Amino acid sequence: MSIKVGDKLPEGTLYEYIDEETEGCSIGPNAFKVADLVAGKRIVLFGLPGAYTPTCSAAHLPGYVEKAAELKSKVDEIWCLSVNDAFVMGAWGRENKAIGHVRMMADGGAEFVKALGLEIDLTSRGLGVRAQRFSMLIDDGVVKTLNIEEGPGNHEVSDAATMLGQV
Repeated sequence: MSIKVGDKLPEGTLYEYIDEETEGCSIGPNAFKVADLVAGKRIVLFGLPGAYTPTCSAAHLPGYVEKAAELKSKVDEIWCLSVNDAFVMGAWGRENKAIGHVRMMADGGAEFVKALGLEIDLTSRGLGVRAQRFSMLIDDGVVKTLNIEEGPGNHEVSDAATMLGQV
């Protein structure tokens, strides 16, 4: 059963590659508890099957980078979530000029995606278990909007323009 509007996000840990050391964050992958990150914040979270995959690289992430300023005028943060490791997410974020605009959150073992009920098995394509393509608006840990694509290559309801109209 997947998460739905009105539900509180499940417990989970996500990883983010940090380029510059700050208080409490070292250079490299850092673990963050989802509950701590969402407390008191409005966050746009979009999930996608994988870094460097065609639709994700050509349209999904670039759309959120392009509309980041508009979105951030209405929300505190924008997260990109994928079942990849933090090193891959960091590199993909740098290549797409997402750093500083979109937090590139890694769910390497798909634990959080599974807790959301938004996993998809792409083993037949050599990708293993991944995230479905989706977007959601989260307010203080509660899902306010949820957009789930019909298939991994679709990009009609989880895009940045749709989310901009929902925030």
